[in-house]
Amino acid sequence: MDSRPVDSRLVNVVVDAADPTALAHWWRRALDWRMGYTDAHETDVVPPEGEPGIELVFVPGGRRKEPGRDPQRVHLDLDSASPADQRETVEFLLDAGARHADVGQGEVPWVVLADPEGNEFCVLDPRPEYDGTGRVAAVVHLAADPGALAGFWAPLAGMTLQRGDSRVAQLRGASGPFLEFVASPTPHARKNRWHLDVRATRSGRGRERVLSNALRAGARPADVGQGPDVSWTVLADPEGNEFCVLSGLVD
Repeated sequence: MDSRPVDSRLVNVVVDAADPTALAHWWRRALDWRMGYTDAHETDVVPPEGEPGIELVFVPGGRRKEPGRDPQRVHLDLDSASPADQRETVEFLLDAGARHADVGQGEVPWVVLADPEGNEFCVLDPRPEYDGTGRVAAVVHLAADPGALAGFWAPLAGMTLQRGDSRVAQLRGASGPFLEFVASPTPHARKNRWHLDVRATRSGRGRERVLSNALRAGARPADVGQGPDVSWTVLADPEGNEFCVLSGLVD
């Protein structure tokens, strides 16, 4: 096992929403999680105490979209324990306001749905590899080159490669969901509706080291209208996907 200090870790998935509070409450119910920090600028949804997962942060700035059109480059895959659990989950989510979505998936064992603002996500068929991830099995990122993008993200997210080929590359940390990169011919063309946040760890050498390592690995500064006074730094990965390096440290 790699014994080098982990300089940063994936801490949040951020969702641009037309109505952040309403969408956060929908996802809280969908995942059976709980509400976290809330202010005028964000509403957080977090796993129950002791349950693995990753914090979802809902912020203003998104727009409602038609499911299946212009799919977002980052989405969630939800786990299921059995075929019956998958069916019951899909029925529950549809009753709660989700819709079926067609992103060209064809005949597949998972079910593609969209939340009330049109954001696609998947309810997976049972897969033992996701045992222990919690309700969210994976955070999935479309990529032109899954292996190369996983190589960029592995040290940034504090994860290790579990699987890598021309179609899918999987990263996994000590707990919580996988971070997966799935081949897609569609390039990044506009600001992503969902993006990732990372934060420097106490075992590393601080935020400046994270920023310099990311830039050396192929990241570049990105302007998404954040202004000069924010406490985080916005970068884009080698395929143009925006992400933030937050201030502060994580254990």
